[in-house]
Amino acid sequence: MNQAEQRYGWVVVAAGAFITCVAMGAAFSLPVFLAPITEATGWSRTGVSGAMTLVFLSMGLAGFASGALSDRYGARIVVLGGGVLLVLGLLLASRASTLLEFQLTYGLLVGVAAGSFFAPLMATVAAWFDTRRALAVSLVSMGVGVAPMTMSPFASWLVSTMDWRSAQLTIALIAAALVLPAALLVRRAPALEAGATHGAPGASADPFPSVGAALRSPQFIVLGLTFFACCGTHSGPIFHTISYAIACGIPALSAVTIYSAEGLAGLGGRILLGLAADRYGAKRVIIAALLVQAFAAGAFMYVSRLSEFYMVALVFGFAYGGVMPLYAVLAHEYFGPRIMGTVFGAAIMLSTLAMALGPLAGGWIFDASGGYAWLYAGSFVIGLCAAAIALAFPPLPSARKLAYT
Repeated sequence: MNQAEQRYGWVVVAAGAFITCVAMGAAFSLPVFLAPITEATGWSRTGVSGAMTLVFLSMGLAGFASGALSDRYGARIVVLGGGVLLVLGLLLASRASTLLEFQLTYGLLVGVAAGSFFAPLMATVAAWFDTRRALAVSLVSMGVGVAPMTMSPFASWLVSTMDWRSAQLTIALIAAALVLPAALLVRRAPALEAGATHGAPGASADPFPSVGAALRSPQFIVLGLTFFACCGTHSGPIFHTISYAIACGIPALSAVTIYSAEGLAGLGGRILLGLAADRYGAKRVIIAALLVQAFAAGAFMYVSRLSEFYMVALVFGFAYGGVMPLYAVLAHEYFGPRIMGTVFGAAIMLSTLAMALGPLAGGWIFDASGGYAWLYAGSFVIGLCAAAIALAFPPLPSARKLAYT
C-alpha cells in the first residue's frame, strides 16, 4: 500500500465516524420525541417505546445481513442503502397516522437502517490498516459515542421550536444531506480490491473457507459469548441509572448529566484503549476492560450522591465505551477481512439481543423488588462472566494464513 492509499485509509475512518454519528444519532433520537409524540397523538408511552425495542431487534438482524452483503459487494453500497432506508423510515414515521404505522416504519425501517452501518464500516476500516488498526476502528466507533451529545440535543432543540412531525422530517432531510454524500467516500481497502494476499510471506491457506465454518469455530463462539455478556453487563445500567439517581434524591436535570459523563468518558476510553490494544494486544485489553466494567457496575449499588455517581460513571463509561470497538479488532485477527463483515455482523446480532434484554430485566427487577440493587449485582456477576469467557479466546495466529479472494 503506497502513502496515498495509507492516507486515504484515514479518510475512510473520518467518513465512518461522521456517518455513525449522524445516522445512529438520528435513529436513537426517539427518546427525545417520546413526550411530544404521546402528548400530540394520545398514543401510550409503552406503545411509542415499543418502536425502540423493534429498532434494537431489527438492528441486530440487519447487522448480520449488512456485514455479509459488505463482504460480497463492498461497504459503500450497503451504507448508501442504509442511508436511503434511514431517510425513508424517518419520513414515513413523521407522517404516521396510527401507532402501529409508527411502530412499523420507525421500528423496522429505521432499525434495519441502523444495522446497516456499524458492521460494514468497522470491517472496511479494519482492512485498511496493518498498524494502528485498533485506534482506527475505535475512532470510527467514536461517532456512536458523540451522537448523544450532538444529534440528541439538536433534536431536543427542534421539538422545542416546532411540532414533532416537522422536527422528525427535518432530521430525515439532514440525514439525507449528510449521510449519503459521506457514504461515497467509503472504499474497499486496496488489498481486497486487488485480491491480494495479506500477512506473512507465503501465507495462502484460509483456515475458514466458508462462513459456516467460521461461525462454528471456537474463535467465534468465544467472541460472540463475550460480546453478548459484555453488553448484558452494561445495557441495564445504561438505561436505568438516571432513574436510580432520581430515586436517590438527585434532581432530574442533574441525573441526566450522569449519562453525559459516561458518554464523555467513553470517548476517552475509545482512544486510550485503542492505543493500548495496538501496543499490548486486543485480547489483554479486552479482559482488563471487562473486569473494570464489572466492578464499576457493581459499585453503583453503593453510591447515592451526585459526586459518587459521577466517579463511578466515568470509570464505567471509560470501560464499556473503550472495549466495544476492540471486538472488531479480534474479529479481523481471527477471520481476516474476506468474511469479517459477516462474522462481526453475527456477533453484533448477539450483542444487540443483550442490549434489548437489559432494559426489560431492569424494569422487571424494579417492579419486583422496588429498587435497582439486584440489577447492579446481576450486572457485576455477568461482567465477571464476560471476563472469564474472554480468557478462553484461542491464541491469535502467529502468522497470517488468510487468502483475499
